[in-house]
Amino acid sequence: MSDMSIWVTGESGSIYERFWNGVQWVMAPHDLPISGAHAVSVFIVNHTILALSESGNLYQMKISESSQPIWVDFTPTLSQSTDEEGEQSSVILIKSGLVSYDGERVYFCTKKGTLLELREIEPPRWVDHGQPPGANAAAIADAAGIRTDVIYTISSAGDLYEYDRSSKPSWKKHIRREGTAYDASLIPLTGSTLHGASGDHSISLFLLTKDGKLVERRLYQRKWKWVVYGSPKDQRLTSITPVLLQDDTNGRLFSLFFTTSTGSVFEYQIPRQSGIAQENPIPEAWVSHIHPLHAKVARGISGLQIQVGRILFPLDDGRLAELHLSGLGGENSGPSHQVNFRKKAAVKYLWSILDAPESEGWNAEYCIEQRGPTNCITGVKDEPNDLGIARTMTRRRKGSQTQQHYLTPGTSGSGPTKPLEEYSFPDNWLNTNFHLRAMHGGRSFFLITDGGFTFEYLYTENVWMWLRHEHSTAIKGALGNYNGSLYVVDANGSVLLRERNSNDLAWINCTALRKGRQVVGGPPWDGIPGRTTRVTAEDALFFVSRNGRLLQFTVALRKFKWKDCRNPPNTKIASIVDQELLRENIVFVVGRNGRLYQYNKVTELWHEHYQSQHLILSRLPGTAMRSSLLSLTGSLFMLSVDGGLVEYHWNTFDGWNWVEHGSPHKVVTLVGSPGPSFEGNQLFLIGSNGNVYLRYMDEMTWRWKNCGFPFSRNANVEDRRGEEGNDKAQFCTDVDFAASSKKDYERVNDLNSDCNQEVAPIRPIPLAEDSIIFELKDGRLAEMRRIEGTHWMWSRIIGTPTSLCTASYWTALAS
Repeated sequence: MSDMSIWVTGESGSIYERFWNGVQWVMAPHDLPISGAHAVSVFIVNHTILALSESGNLYQMKISESSQPIWVDFTPTLSQSTDEEGEQSSVILIKSGLVSYDGERVYFCTKKGTLLELREIEPPRWVDHGQPPGANAAAIADAAGIRTDVIYTISSAGDLYEYDRSSKPSWKKHIRREGTAYDASLIPLTGSTLHGASGDHSISLFLLTKDGKLVERRLYQRKWKWVVYGSPKDQRLTSITPVLLQDDTNGRLFSLFFTTSTGSVFEYQIPRQSGIAQENPIPEAWVSHIHPLHAKVARGISGLQIQVGRILFPLDDGRLAELHLSGLGGENSGPSHQVNFRKKAAVKYLWSILDAPESEGWNAEYCIEQRGPTNCITGVKDEPNDLGIARTMTRRRKGSQTQQHYLTPGTSGSGPTKPLEEYSFPDNWLNTNFHLRAMHGGRSFFLITDGGFTFEYLYTENVWMWLRHEHSTAIKGALGNYNGSLYVVDANGSVLLRERNSNDLAWINCTALRKGRQVVGGPPWDGIPGRTTRVTAEDALFFVSRNGRLLQFTVALRKFKWKDCRNPPNTKIASIVDQELLRENIVFVVGRNGRLYQYNKVTELWHEHYQSQHLILSRLPGTAMRSSLLSLTGSLFMLSVDGGLVEYHWNTFDGWNWVEHGSPHKVVTLVGSPGPSFEGNQLFLIGSNGNVYLRYMDEMTWRWKNCGFPFSRNANVEDRRGEEGNDKAQFCTDVDFAASSKKDYERVNDLNSDCNQEVAPIRPIPLAEDSIIFELKDGRLAEMRRIEGTHWMWSRIIGTPTSLCTASYWTALAS
C-alpha cells in the first residue's frame, strides 16, 4: 500500500499488515471472515483493498458503522439469459489477478481460463474479454504496461498472447522462437515490463520459460523479437522481481531479481544498450545473493521492493526476509531516505529475517485492541508480564538476532554424547507416559493398566464408577482425546479409535486405513486446563512411528487421513514435547540425540533449535506453559538426561532462552514427564523419592514447593477429601527438603505391604482447572485439588480395579 504499510498473505491463508507506527513495525490481522477461507493474494486499486481466496472468491474491505474494517463478498457475477422468464446470475470464480500499470483497474484470470476486467468498483463494473482461440488465459504477464488497454497473457500451454480490444482480431498469439535447445514454452506468471532498456523507444517484457530460463520479448522500431538470457549456471529461475536501483537526474537504472528452485536469489543487472539486441547472455551480469542463513527463499513467488535498496522476499518457512543495502533496512528500520548508488564505491546487500505471526507458526505478535489501544498509533507496546500485569516496554526488539535460534537440522555441529543404539525405549515406555488420559473435564478419565485393560472412571448420577472397555488385543497407552473420542495404541502399535456411534460404542482401527502406520507415542496433552480448544477444519493428531518419524492424522470432520511428516535428517524422533499449545501449527519434538526440533504444519518444514552441547534432553514428553492467548510469551518444560528441569522460554523482546532449573534438592532427581501446568505459572513434577513437587512463580521468581504424597491413617480408606484432622503434610508446603518427613515414611512402612502411597513416575493428568490425578506406586490413584492460588492439597485416594491395595469400587462393562 505504501512504504509504511505492507500487506502479506501467509502460507496458511491468513492476511496481515506490517505497519510502521513511527517507532517500530507492528502487525495487524486482516483474515477473511469465512471459516476455512484461505487468502492467496491481495490487490490494492484506487485505495480499495481486495482479497482473493483459494476457492476463487473475491472480497472487498470496507469500514463498518463501528469504524472497524470488515470483508464483504465481492465475487463477480455475470448475467446469463436463460429463458423468457428472466435472467440468472452466474458466479465467476477467479484464479489470479494483476493491477493495471496505472493502478486504476484490475485484470483477472478466471478458473475457466477467461480474462476478466474490473473497470470500476463503485458500483462494480465487470467486463468479460473472453479467452484466446483454442487456448486459455492462465496468467497475466502484463496489464497495460506496454500499451494502454493492451493485456498480455500466458496460456497453460506456455504461449504468449496479446489482447487488444480495439484491434481485429482482439487476440494475437506471439509465436515462440523455434530451433532452440531449450523448452521455449513459458511459465504462467507475471512478467516484468521495462521501457528503454534496449534503446530510447524500446519496450521489454521479461518472462521465464518452463525450464527456468530468462527470455525477453522486445519491441523496438515496431518489430518484435525474442532475446534469450538463459540462467546462472546450474540454476532454474522461478519468479521475477523488477527492482529500481536509481531514480535521479541521471535516469532510471533497473535490475531484475530472481528466485531459483534451490531457494536462492540472483540478480541480473541490465546493461545499457544502444538498441541492438544482444543474442548472447553476459555471464558477468548475474550476481548471486544466495539466501539468508538457515533459511531458503520461497520458490515461484515474486518479491516486493519497498523502497530503493530494500526488497522483501517470502521464505519457504513462512517468514519474510529483507534483502537490503548495508546500513539500510532490517527488522528495526522504518522507511528511510533513498540512497544514491553513484556515491557508493561498492554496493553490498545483506539479509535480515523478519518474523511472521503465529498463524504461520512464528512469533510475531498481533497489534490488537486487547493488548493496548496505543500499540499501533503511538508506537508504545503494552506487554503483559508473567503476572498478567501490563507494563509499557520502551526497548526495541532484538530483531533478526532472535532468529538465530532456528537452525537447519543437522547444521548445529553437535551430536549425541552416546551412540544412538543406547537410546532404545524401555518396554514400559508407552504405559508410563500414556497411562492416563482425561476425557471430559471433571467427569471422566481413562486408565490403561499394565495388563493391557482399558478402564474409564466416570461420574454419573452423583456416583463415581469404573467402566471397562474391552478389546481383543491388549492396549498399551491412551494417545489422544478429540471431540469426545479416545485414541489408544495396542500391543501391535496400531492406533485405535474408541467412539460413540448413536447409543453404541465402537472401535475403529485407524492404522488399517490408507497409509496408516504403527506408532509408539503421541501428543502429551489435549489442551491447557481452563482453556477452550478451538476446532478447525485442519485439526489433526500427531504420533511418533516405530521408526522415529512424525505422523499426522487428520481427525477434523471425521475425514481421516494419514500423512508422513518424516523426521529431522540427522536424528529419529523420540517423543513429542508439545503439539500446538505453545505455538499454533507447530509440533515440538525431542530427537533421539537429545536435541529439540520443531515441525511446521503449514510449511511442512523442520527446524532445529539452538542448544548448547552440554545440554542433553531426556526422551520424555514435555509440557507447554502459556498464560494467555493474547500473548505469545510462554515456555516448554522438559527434563534433562540427568533429571533436572529445563525450560525453553520465549518472550517478544529477548526471543528464545534456555533456563536450567535443576532439581528441588541435591539428593532428589526428577523422574517421569513434567506437568501438568496451570495458569502459566505452576508446574507439577515427580521426584525420585516418590514426592510431588510444585515449581511456581512468585513475584517474578521461580520457587519450589514440596507436596509430598498422600498419607492416610488407613491405606484402604477411599475418597478422603481432606477432612478435619489431616496433618499439614497433606498440603504443598515450602519446606527444607533435606529434613523431609521421616515420620511420614515410617507411617507408610507400617501399612499393608501391598500399599505404597508414594507417587509413581507416571505422567499425571489434569482432571479440571483445579484438579490433578496421580498414580501411586501401589496402583491406586490420588487426586490433588487447588484451594486457591498456588495452594494445593491432597483430596482423595481412588481405588482401581487392578490395585492389590484392597479397595471397593463400582465397575461395569461399557457397551
